[in-house]
Amino acid sequence: MTSAKPVVVYGASGYTGRLICEYLREYNVPFIAAGRDKARLQETLDHIPGLDTVDHEVVEVAHEVEPLSELFADAKVVCNTVGPFSEYGHEVVEACARTGTHYLDTTGEQDWLITAEEQYGARMAEQGLLLSPGVAQMYTTGEIAANVCLETPGLDTLDILVFWKGYPTVASTRTILVNAALSSAYYLEQNEYRQWPADGGPQDVVVPGYHEVGLALPWGGTSHPVWFKRDPRVANVKALGGVFDRALMQGVPQIVAAVLEQVKDLPEAEKIKVLHEQAAAVRDEMPPRENQRLNTSLDSVHASGPLGRAHCVIHGTCNYKQTGLMQAYAAYSLLQQPPKQAGFASACQAFGHRELLGVLRSFGLVSNPILTVHA
Repeated sequence: MTSAKPVVVYGASGYTGRLICEYLREYNVPFIAAGRDKARLQETLDHIPGLDTVDHEVVEVAHEVEPLSELFADAKVVCNTVGPFSEYGHEVVEACARTGTHYLDTTGEQDWLITAEEQYGARMAEQGLLLSPGVAQMYTTGEIAANVCLETPGLDTLDILVFWKGYPTVASTRTILVNAALSSAYYLEQNEYRQWPADGGPQDVVVPGYHEVGLALPWGGTSHPVWFKRDPRVANVKALGGVFDRALMQGVPQIVAAVLEQVKDLPEAEKIKVLHEQAAAVRDEMPPRENQRLNTSLDSVHASGPLGRAHCVIHGTCNYKQTGLMQAYAAYSLLQQPPKQAGFASACQAFGHRELLGVLRSFGLVSNPILTVHA
């Protein structure tokens, strides 16, 4: 039997889950660290300095609606890091809807966002609950930059670029391969989804602050076209992302193509099994803990309209730390007050882009935005 805690971090033994726990400690928020293996959870939490200064509990739970509902019964917020979310997210959101609990996750799976809105958005909104997938650096920090641009009226087109220096986690690698094999990727054109070419390779992009040209991919389309489809200011959105390591970017399409060829004729269940095995072959251990001097991030947004232009760049560091902090802050905020928008909503829609920017700045994870306006 668990004692009541306001926040549940589900998947706390993973790289991002641990960081969420660390930042919940910073906000002095009691939490339950939950997952399918209690020993692994405890081992992870034992490596978090100072965690004994915050009230927390470690709980093993089956990934099924009933046990999850029992676990969430006394909680106010769930931070879910168990992906791929299109595969594992339904049980968690269903449990949240049954127990009246706000839901946050770290997904970049565009298909999961679309499905979550369609299947659970209205139900969560009726209860005044937040359904916010994709609260993470690769999506939210760029969304902050986009909203800074949109403070200039008359801009309706967003060209978004996200770059970072580092390596994906085990869970991120699995999600990338599963998403590439099973889902289409979309951008937004005149408020309609348009599909990115399935066989498109990396695109050359200009990276602000660098002389060299980078390579970027749609990464499954990302969250941005979904969030801004609901924004009356915006009609067109394209988002690309990449790492600063050009050789790695050149190799990603070959890895994905080889995996797709291997699974193309398999039944769905067998296809997912093989994709998980291939992801483990690509990366089966967590990357080293982020180094603030080495693991940098860059979010760049060009916003345009018929007669105006704005460009916002946010330089940052440690993208996974940014994710952990924003998840913890979102949970902390929801314990104090309702979200700015209930139901299906992005982090910026739920908490405000200037508020989130201030949080990231206060912990030294992003620079002051560099904004250039021609309007």
